[in-house]
Amino acid sequence: MENHQQHSRRAFLSRTGTLTTAWAAIGMTGGGALAATTGASHAGEAGASALTDRHYYLGGVRLEEGFEYDGETVIGTRTALYTLEIKDGKIVALHAASAGLADGLPRYQAHGQLLLPAMRDMHIHLDKTFYGGPWQAPRPRQGKTIMDMIALEQKLLPELLPTSQQRAEGLIALLQSKGSTVARSHCNIDPVSGLRSLEHLQRALENHRSDFTCEIVAFPQHGLLHSKVDGLMREAMGMGVQYVGGLDPTNVDGAMEKSLDAMFQIALDTGKGVDIHLHETSPAGVAAINYMVDTVEKNPPLKGKLTISHAFALTTLSPQALSELATRFAAQGITIASTVPIGSLMMPLPQLGEKGVFVMTGTDSVIDHWSPFGSGDMLEKANLYAQLYRGSDEFHLSRSLSIATGGVLPLDDSGKRAWPKAGDDAAFTLVPASCSAEAVARMPARTATFHQGRMVYGSVGQA
Repeated sequence: MENHQQHSRRAFLSRTGTLTTAWAAIGMTGGGALAATTGASHAGEAGASALTDRHYYLGGVRLEEGFEYDGETVIGTRTALYTLEIKDGKIVALHAASAGLADGLPRYQAHGQLLLPAMRDMHIHLDKTFYGGPWQAPRPRQGKTIMDMIALEQKLLPELLPTSQQRAEGLIALLQSKGSTVARSHCNIDPVSGLRSLEHLQRALENHRSDFTCEIVAFPQHGLLHSKVDGLMREAMGMGVQYVGGLDPTNVDGAMEKSLDAMFQIALDTGKGVDIHLHETSPAGVAAINYMVDTVEKNPPLKGKLTISHAFALTTLSPQALSELATRFAAQGITIASTVPIGSLMMPLPQLGEKGVFVMTGTDSVIDHWSPFGSGDMLEKANLYAQLYRGSDEFHLSRSLSIATGGVLPLDDSGKRAWPKAGDDAAFTLVPASCSAEAVARMPARTATFHQGRMVYGSVGQA
C-alpha cells in the first residue's frame, strides 16, 4: 500500500541540512578549477560518499504521487516517501516507507529528498574547452565571421590538445555534479587535430565507462568540404563514432547541396546517424533544412536518424510554414537539439513539440573560445525554458523538466505517476526540493547522482 502521509514544506526543509562536498580539480589551477557544490546531509549520522553495491535499499526517497487541483487548475503536487530497491543497475521495487524490508541488504537514506530522472546533456563539446584551466574570456566577437572564429580555433587547438583528455574528464565530473549521466558530445575532426581530439575524448570516456554514457558526433568544425576531411570523417566512423556531423553548408562550405550530400553519403555508407550544426538564419538556412528533409524522405534508412542542432532558421518561418515543416519533421523522426537561446532568436520549441517533434537540449559550451557562460546544468535549461515560454505555474514548471531529461517526467499530464517504475534503469538525481516544479523554478544543488545503480557523485545517508 502506498504511503500517502503528507509533509509540510516547512517541516521538510527543516529536516534538510547542508554540507559542502569539495571535489578536486584535475591538476590545473585558476578560475576554471572545479567548484565546490552543496549537498544534503544529517548532522551526527554516518554518510556514504561511495556506493557500489549491486543490490541495496535507498530509503526516504520522495516521489511524486499526483497533482493537487483547485477546480481544473493544478496548484500543487502530492508526494510520499518510499524505499527503492535497486539491483544490478535497475529499480526492481518501490516499497512504501512503512513496509517491512528483508534483512541482509545494505541500506542507505535520502532523508526525504526528491528523486528526479537523470539529466541528459545532448549537445556539448567535451573535446575542446578552457574548463579546468586558468580563466580565459573569449576574444571579442563583434565584426567576426564564423570563418574568423575557425581561423582562431586553428591557432588554439595545438594549445588545447595536450590536456584535452583531462579537461574532458573534468567536464564529465561537472555534468555528474549537476545530475547528468548521459550526453552527446561533438568532437572536432579537422586538419589541425586530425583524429587526436577523438582519441583523447575516447580515452576520457573509457575511464568513465561505468559512470557516464556518451554518444560521439564526428564534427567537421572547419567545414566538411572547406577543410577536406571526408577521409578523416570516414576513419572516425570506423573508430566507433555514432553520428556524422556537419556545419553551415552555405556559409562555411559555400555549396549547400554538395556539402549536405557528402554528409549524408557518409551516413548512408556507414549506417550512422547525422547531427548537423545549422546556425544559418538567412534563406539559405531554410533551404538547407528543406533539402535535408527531402533527403530523409527519399532515403528510408535515414528515417529517425537526423538531428538538426540549433536550427536558427526556424525562427524566420511564418506560423503556417513552421507547422508544415514540423509535421514533416515528426513524420520522419527528425530531432531538434536546442540550447534554448535567449535574445532575438526565440526558437519555436513549444510549437515543434505540439507537432510531435522531439526536442532536446544541451550545454554546447561550458567555457571556451565561443562562450564563457555555460554551467553544465540541464536543470538550468529547464528553468530557462519555463521562463521563456511562460511556464510559471505548477503544471507548466513540472512539464518544463522534460527538456532536460529526454522526455522522462515523474507525472504524466493527467497527474499519474509515469516514473519511476519497477524495471526502470536506476538513473536519477536527488535534490532538496518538495516537487519537480520547485526544482525547475529554484534549481537546488544536486546532492547525489546515480548511474546504472551506482552513485557517481555526492553522498547519501547510511543506515
